[in-house]
Amino acid sequence: MVTPKWPRFRHPAQVVVVGFALAVVAGTGLLMLPVAKTGPGGAGVLEALFTSTSAVCVTGLVVVDTPEYWTGFGQAVILGLIQVGGFGIMTFASLLVLLVSHRFGLKARMTAAAETKTLGLGDVRSVVTGVVKVSLLLEAVTALVLTLRFATTYDESWPRALWLGVFHAVSAFNNAGFALYSDSLMGFVTDPWICLPIALAVIAGGLGFPVLFELRRRFRKPRGWSLHTKIVLWATAVFLFGGSAFITALEWSNPATLGPLDTPGKLLAGFFQGVMPRTAGFNSLDTSQLNPASWLGIDVLMFIGGASAGTAGGIKVTTFAVLFFVIYAEIRGEGAVNIFHRRLHGDLQRQALTVVLLSVAAVAFTTVAFMVFSDHSLDESLFEVTSAFATVGLSTGITADLPAGLQLLLIALMFIGRLGPITVASALALRTRVRLYDLPEERPVIG
Repeated sequence: MVTPKWPRFRHPAQVVVVGFALAVVAGTGLLMLPVAKTGPGGAGVLEALFTSTSAVCVTGLVVVDTPEYWTGFGQAVILGLIQVGGFGIMTFASLLVLLVSHRFGLKARMTAAAETKTLGLGDVRSVVTGVVKVSLLLEAVTALVLTLRFATTYDESWPRALWLGVFHAVSAFNNAGFALYSDSLMGFVTDPWICLPIALAVIAGGLGFPVLFELRRRFRKPRGWSLHTKIVLWATAVFLFGGSAFITALEWSNPATLGPLDTPGKLLAGFFQGVMPRTAGFNSLDTSQLNPASWLGIDVLMFIGGASAGTAGGIKVTTFAVLFFVIYAEIRGEGAVNIFHRRLHGDLQRQALTVVLLSVAAVAFTTVAFMVFSDHSLDESLFEVTSAFATVGLSTGITADLPAGLQLLLIALMFIGRLGPITVASALALRTRVRLYDLPEERPVIG
């Protein structure tokens, strides 16, 4: 009897890629069942594949109306895929920190442990259980607030209110952006008891497990926070309030968005719309009616995304911060890059540059394809492509009407955007080659 040979994965990132691919395939099969779709027959392969990929990659882009097209079973499958995708990303990215630290020598590992103070070097079980506990706790608190609001204010029955609360809480914390309303959350644009809990859940999920874990342990000792936590919190604050102010200012008088609202409503809606590019695809305003300048600003926010080891997508705020301080150090003529009284290793700078350039290439290539094979404008194409790559889910409304080829391209982009930056970063961090000699140095002309 010949024993079958299973494929050997030489890199841990290969495991997570295969695992997510299998989850997408399983979700596609479940969504194609007749019981998952309203009306006769089952969903088509493309509709099921697109929805499954969007859910597993916690994106939120859709080609069909979620509450109208899918039955309760189909919606439950989508919810399960979102939860699996969120758990998978946070767990893998957190474990990657442990794996990378183990590749260093004992002295470097002890230094890293003393400096990060976020995760132990070998307690894998605590990482996994920690991700599960933190996720379920924050989702439960959000679901409780939403359930009470849906039941007491919007006359929903308690079972329906509970389902709405749980679904939107899980979707929010995992930065998925799937909603059980055809217009997302536009019907609650001025309701702080709906918008604020969802926004806070999105922010918490976007911070990442290492930051949440460290805040729980050392909330009152900010001087002892790791460099990663400091960068994430500062960058998150800057982009949240900066993005919200940017969108609020540009849309303040737009009659199709913030114009008809009173001042408190405008501030709430502007804040909510500034949080969503973090990267959850909920919207309380009609995204298609935003000013083109707002679209461009949201493109930038979506591309940057949230924190590593979290449910947000994009290139991550830490990557952006590293490149920002590299530029800052170069302008000042400094030989080393320093952030919060810590010196960055040269490897991190090269890794950040690699992730950004590969991400730009993916977005640019897909945008060009949109311009060639569809009649949509550059603004619309770039917005949709960036939303897919950064796993945001915000849409100008063109995704459902795209040709099948472009929808397949978005499927690939969502998968690459969700796993690509993590895979590339882990591959670079774990790949070590020692050159036994140095080549002669020469300087080409720059600029």
